[in-house]
Amino acid sequence: MTSKLLVLSSLIAMSATAAVKIEKTSYAGWPHCYRLTNGEVELIVTTDVGPRVIRYSFVGGQNIFKEFKEQLGKSGEKEWQARGGHRIWIAPEQVPESYALDNSAIKAVVKGDSIEMTEAVEKETGLEKQIIVRLAPTGSAVEVTHRIRNTAAKPREFAPWALTMMAQGGLGIHGLPPRSKHMEVLTISNPLAMWGFTDLSDPRWKFTKKYVTLRQDPKATSPQKLGSFNAHTFGAYLLGTDLFIKRYAADPAKHYPDGGCSFETFTNPDFLELETVGPLRTVKQGETAEHVEHWTLHKNVKISGVTDAELDRILLPLLK
Repeated sequence: MTSKLLVLSSLIAMSATAAVKIEKTSYAGWPHCYRLTNGEVELIVTTDVGPRVIRYSFVGGQNIFKEFKEQLGKSGEKEWQARGGHRIWIAPEQVPESYALDNSAIKAVVKGDSIEMTEAVEKETGLEKQIIVRLAPTGSAVEVTHRIRNTAAKPREFAPWALTMMAQGGLGIHGLPPRSKHMEVLTISNPLAMWGFTDLSDPRWKFTKKYVTLRQDPKATSPQKLGSFNAHTFGAYLLGTDLFIKRYAADPAKHYPDGGCSFETFTNPDFLELETVGPLRTVKQGETAEHVEHWTLHKNVKISGVTDAELDRILLPLLK
């Protein structure tokens, strides 16, 4: 899978950038956003706050990402705002470090087929966060690079944590690593991390041999969360007939937070989150931790049931 992600990145790099259009635009009350499009899909990134990707969709289609309507177009709040879309945090989760404010204007630089968004150094942490969004000239492929630089004199141990908030009413899907037969492999294949509020009897969960699915229900009254590890980490979300996939190549030789998780999923009545987690490392002053995801969006995807055969039929061709 690592080599396939490198091939995907190389294909984006080798293609001409003329087909990608990046222009300044207003969006949802923010006057200084940027729109990236290749005529098939579009992304909106915010610079009045952030760094954040607030929209990813087919041109003219639904936003696959959650938007908190009452928080759009605003900035300067004294408390952290969920807002919606895609963001970068540090793991393991802690207050106030993970919830450092991202409510101020950021610096944006357009470079060919990509936009580089950099926040000011966080007062809470001494960290500087950056997201680089790179769109392929055709199709829906997006490369999202997350960088966190430590500007403080004191080294910090953390993992980059990329969180994507999905719109209500869809189905989240996570793939487990390859299964094996009893006595074939005696070591564990992956952790399955639970939080204190995790309830495996909740009907929103469904477990097959190869997959874990979690349904987003706006009427639900409690949150749910699980984490796992897969060297070929991916999360998918089916909203109507639009399917979003994000993936990331994790390294089994490295140490990951939250009991060894490279992927976590969370839901509450407002959204479902697909989260990839990088390895824990000690980041010294001036050093940068980097974490890269690859996104795709697919239309006219229909599912007849949550079974291994049906999920394989849908996902395996798209993960090649």
